[in-house]
Amino acid sequence: MTSTATEPSLWRNRDFVTLWSGQVVSTLGARTSATAMPLLVLATTGSPADAGFVGAAGTLPFLVAYLPAGPLVDRYNRHRILLTSEILAGLALATVPIALWLGLLTVTQLIVVAFVQGLCFVFFSLAETAALPTIVPAVLLPAAVAQNEARSRGAALAGGPLGGLLFGIDRALPFLADAISYAAASIALLFLRRDLQNKTTAPAEPLWRATLTGLRWIWRHPLIRTAVVLITATNLVFQALVLTVVVLAQRHGATPGAIGTMLGIYAGGGLAGALVAGKAHRYFTPKLVIIGVNWVWAVLLPLFLLTTDPLQIGVIGAATSFISPLWNVVIFSYTALLVPNEILGRVTSAAMTLAWGVMPIGSLGAGLLLTTVGPIGAVLALSAIMVVTAIGATISPAVRRAPPLSPPEEAV
Repeated sequence: MTSTATEPSLWRNRDFVTLWSGQVVSTLGARTSATAMPLLVLATTGSPADAGFVGAAGTLPFLVAYLPAGPLVDRYNRHRILLTSEILAGLALATVPIALWLGLLTVTQLIVVAFVQGLCFVFFSLAETAALPTIVPAVLLPAAVAQNEARSRGAALAGGPLGGLLFGIDRALPFLADAISYAAASIALLFLRRDLQNKTTAPAEPLWRATLTGLRWIWRHPLIRTAVVLITATNLVFQALVLTVVVLAQRHGATPGAIGTMLGIYAGGGLAGALVAGKAHRYFTPKLVIIGVNWVWAVLLPLFLLTTDPLQIGVIGAATSFISPLWNVVIFSYTALLVPNEILGRVTSAAMTLAWGVMPIGSLGAGLLLTTVGPIGAVLALSAIMVVTAIGATISPAVRRAPPLSPPEEAV
């Protein structure tokens, strides 16, 4: 008879629960302010281009900071990096309601705040990813990744409507709530007990040489290399899509509350997907996930052209986000299990630089497309990019030869 008392469980892992719970609060706050940020810019200047600039500033650190941040996360105290990132982001967000109350808010300030928040996210996400294998055993890594996906998607589900609601009451409230959420998450981090460093210390090599370690590892693994390229293309599309659907709804008379509800429905699909991804990944090969997910997105994106109702837009968005967690669980589990933990920060930073570095381009591109061809033209352009991406996934030799993700239990 097998004893279930000795089976590992995420929810009996005190440090995982502490970190996860704090980030539920922090991510909810971030999603709340992220919903309100383009609404604030549009209400202040009326310019989609300005909203694009602020969005680009928030994602610019993905391009310029991920690569050098990886070696720093491997080399220095990860717990301290987590805590510092939360505190600085909270302080930056707190300046927005203060400036609003004083009547001093400018687009320039919002650009700076968005950049600081994005920079803190870069360091926090890398440190959390590198620390996760030290907190949970390998057998639970896919489940932990899935729970982090659920955390993010659930916060997006609630944060969209909450951000729209608070913005409708007072423009300062979403940003005040986010600042408070960062403070709460910082307190939670103080209760982590485990050493988040790997026992093998990172080599004391020059920063420029350390940054190349992750790039070399990715280059030597064709499937991960191809996946990073595909993620880069889809991140470009979906970063631009968020602002596109907001403007599409707003130009047809949607209120901030309706837009928040639309984004909440959009995120709800991701939450539903995250709840099933932890187990569903076992039934799909990486080849099927990588090819299938991209073709589903290619089919769904043109459907945004069939409606201007914000609730229907949200439902279509929910369908696109439902399958995202399955993709993330497969790719991130591959990476966490294959990469030695002492270089995991560098490999993750290299992948994120390539895959998320296009997000500023997506934000700027959305602003440009919306200004020149409008929301309908923007959706057509993004749909075309998605079709090309799906074709690339289908014909890739690395994807067609992708091995199954071996369940860690079989190795025990």
